[in-house]
Amino acid sequence: MVSGASSGLGEHIAELLADNGVAVVCAARRLDLLENLAERIKARGGKALAVAMDVTDRASVKAGFDLAEKEFGTPDIIFSNAGATGRQPFIEMDEDNWDHVLNVNIKGVFNLGQEAAQRMLASGIGGNIINISSICAVSSFKGLTHYSASKGAVNQLTAVMGHELLEHGIRVNALAPGFLHTDLVADYYETEQGKADLANLPLGRAGRLSELDGAILLLASNAASYMAGTVVTADAAHSLRLG
Repeated sequence: MVSGASSGLGEHIAELLADNGVAVVCAARRLDLLENLAERIKARGGKALAVAMDVTDRASVKAGFDLAEKEFGTPDIIFSNAGATGRQPFIEMDEDNWDHVLNVNIKGVFNLGQEAAQRMLASGIGGNIINISSICAVSSFKGLTHYSASKGAVNQLTAVMGHELLEHGIRVNALAPGFLHTDLVADYYETEQGKADLANLPLGRAGRLSELDGAILLLASNAASYMAGTVVTADAAHSLRLG
């Protein structure tokens, strides 16, 4: 199951997993986009199911898992990718903006991860949960107070989940990308500040989604059987330069 699969990194993860033989449950709020994604996957010979899901609403998460289990059985690979962001200086940040980003980025990860773990335990299976973090969790970027705080929380949640769930055969890790070309930030990269940010990156550009494929497949597979509670960073050393 991949949350936030209607666009960007989530869409890419869903297609990558399907191309590698995984039956994929594509979850997000925009069902029309998910259905198009599922049809593309099926047209290439893959297996996919589109389910409407709002990760901030536990009832919606439960309903999505019910549909997934009916179609494919209990999902044993979970990519908790749904996310929200938006730049606003700390001194100007309004409470609604703060609440929205924190609800999606940390409550959503909690909801999806706990529901997944409970279902895995009830089904007597193990599995992998991969939370999508960011280098913003460990580096400071102006205007991203809410996003950075939420991703820092994701890192710590990943550590505790990884610690607690490993004894149940459930591995939990996180993937922390650097700047990527996605729909979420495409408009920002066209601004003067966005262009300046890209020019200052180690490679002088944002990462391509395909450049995360190795890390994605590693964390989703048994090749990562000795990894739990860790954060894998893929940012071309951007965070090291900032640190």
